[in-house]
Amino acid sequence: MVARDKGDGQAWLGVDLGTQSVRALLVTADGTVLGSGTAPLTGHREPGRHEQDPARWWTAVCTATRQALTGLRNGVQGPGPNVRVGGLAVCGTSGTVLLTDPAGHPVSPALMYDDRRASAEATRARAAGLAVQDSWGLPKALWLLGTHGPGRITHQPDVITARFVGRPVPTDSSHALKTAYDGEREAWPEALADVLSGISPRGRGASGLRLDAGLGGGGAVVPEVVRPGVRLGEVCAEAAEATGVPVGTPVIAGMTDGCAAQIASGALRPGAWNSVLGTTLVLKGAAVTPVRDTTGVVYNHRAPDGSWLPGGASSVGAGVLTAAFKGADPAAMDARAAAFEPAGAVTYPLVSPGERFPFLAPDAVALVLGEPAGEADLWAALLQGVAFTERLCLDYLHHLGAPLGGPLTFTGGGARSPYWNQLRCDILARPARVPRQTEPAIGMAALAAHGTTGTPLTEVTDAMVHTGAALTPDPARTARFAEPYAELVEELEARGWLPPDVAAHARTRLSADLSKN
Repeated sequence: MVARDKGDGQAWLGVDLGTQSVRALLVTADGTVLGSGTAPLTGHREPGRHEQDPARWWTAVCTATRQALTGLRNGVQGPGPNVRVGGLAVCGTSGTVLLTDPAGHPVSPALMYDDRRASAEATRARAAGLAVQDSWGLPKALWLLGTHGPGRITHQPDVITARFVGRPVPTDSSHALKTAYDGEREAWPEALADVLSGISPRGRGASGLRLDAGLGGGGAVVPEVVRPGVRLGEVCAEAAEATGVPVGTPVIAGMTDGCAAQIASGALRPGAWNSVLGTTLVLKGAAVTPVRDTTGVVYNHRAPDGSWLPGGASSVGAGVLTAAFKGADPAAMDARAAAFEPAGAVTYPLVSPGERFPFLAPDAVALVLGEPAGEADLWAALLQGVAFTERLCLDYLHHLGAPLGGPLTFTGGGARSPYWNQLRCDILARPARVPRQTEPAIGMAALAAHGTTGTPLTEVTDAMVHTGAALTPDPARTARFAEPYAELVEELEARGWLPPDVAAHARTRLSADLSKN
């Protein structure tokens, strides 16, 4: 048996391209953060549209990595003896796409993950047999090709990894998923060629557009794809000068920000799940085989070892608190909300119109059933509504036969609230834990360590990810919230958003949880 390099004396750089900022962390094998850096990002928003300038990503990455590597001289980190940058990986927002030329230079703006202008293109793609949602990468790429002309479909991190390496590089299958990449066959679907052939850029016809998984040729549309964790190349001299990352540092293919957060949570063994509560709610788990869902609500990322990371993204989340209570102190509002259990209203707190998970309903709108007694009662209703949605997501996953027997972790900005964490645990009627570090950049540092050393990713996270608070559900509080949860399920079913068989399954699981008490 060949011994693996465990990375002693090394640290790994994780880079997270977020919506509002770039975050870089330099992390050792035991999870010690040696350095961190951040730089802001801005974009242009209007109803249904969200763009960013790709050139600003690289500028922000340079700023963030230089901050994270402060004290690094000739590849050696000051705070520790002979600590070197062993490798780096980059994550980005899922479904963010742009077009580049053969040299990898952007030729269009980047349409962000929540841009919804490409609904007509999504309808055409679905008619061709491709299971995509309106805000996914493929419809937006089709819109860009039709508006800006031929180009290479490129995902957000590809711009950065290409700059690090000094040439265009393959994309990873995680970011390619929402551009219709088939993770099971590990190939672009044949139907994609038909969809691409129907594009007429600015009415000029489709010459030069083709399905070409190579990196050469001006007419290439889709890139070569590799699994996450594959070595893409090494940091070139120009990138080293700009970023402070030493020349020759391995550059490893990354994953989406949601998958990066899952890696940072350590939820990688079959049956484990990570619930990321940020502006919206994302649940991602681990499974030996894909979780089948004909509706496309639940989709499956391919893990670096070939196993599967099923999950879905809801439009419900903590963003409703920011919108409804600008400038509020969350801790103070939590303390006041504790007096309203259950709240005087039942909510389905969508951040924006339309729902994607635990059901697909483009016409769904936020619901408030009842009349809150005041601000604290409304705050409580929103906290509880997010937790009810989270429970319904797990009910839906159980309905699909997803493995749910492993540990559940809470990450994201919402996990900073001890009150909300316990409330969610009680409504879900299952134990949960909160890792000490939950940033996606930690996940990319772990993936960089895996890709560089060959150590299984689960072993890397066992050493790098550390559990903080452990939560146990209170059966009395589970019972207290059963009636409002059942009321919400009934309302969602009555509106035609939640399928009757899913509603029935949710009620059956609720009865089973109550019978355990």
